[in-house]
Amino acid sequence: MPEHFDLSKPNRPIQVGVILLNSETEVLDVAPIDLLHAMSKKFVAALEPFYPGDIDAQALDIEFHWVNETGKTARLTGGITLVPTDTFANCPPLDIVLMGAHVQLGDYSPTQAELDFMRKSYDDCSAFITICGGCQAPFQAGLFKDKTVTAPRFMLDQLRQTAPGINWVEKRWQRDGKLWTSGALLNGLDLMRAFGTAYWGGEGTLLQFALDAGHYPQRDVDYADAP
Repeated sequence: MPEHFDLSKPNRPIQVGVILLNSETEVLDVAPIDLLHAMSKKFVAALEPFYPGDIDAQALDIEFHWVNETGKTARLTGGITLVPTDTFANCPPLDIVLMGAHVQLGDYSPTQAELDFMRKSYDDCSAFITICGGCQAPFQAGLFKDKTVTAPRFMLDQLRQTAPGINWVEKRWQRDGKLWTSGALLNGLDLMRAFGTAYWGGEGTLLQFALDAGHYPQRDVDYADAP
């Protein structure tokens, strides 16, 4: 297997993709992609006067892709419609993949093309992120086999019964190699803080400035601060 692209020392634009299924995606699950946008050259250039010193030079060259099977208008919760930038057929290989929960309208389940694209994207990428119920479709695609993962707390007991061969842990976020999974909804912010820090963080970094300026939560990964 070829070496994966080094996200911490990119030598070309980072290809970031949100995979949308032919259903309805929860908007809060995919909103944490904005932390990556806050690291992008385009965003940093627009806010350049606000950055201390020369940390703006750490901005990343990032290209964003919102991808679905057909390229037709995608649906997000809250009545949002979104025009995808790419289809499965023309999307470039992705370095970072993010998936949020899809609301299973009627008897909808992922198509074979969707499952195949998730598998291909996992093979190509350096990081595959699932937020909240965004774990379900990758789980169906077989991406969690022999992995340690998390999911929304209320789903864990059922998932453990359904797939006892997977190590389901009760955490706000969990990393197993390039697979990152999170608990429900805003635990995606906890995950993205940890994810960004792993690759670009530390004192004096642009990533840390973005976290501090945005007042990103810094909560206990084991829910010690939660009921």
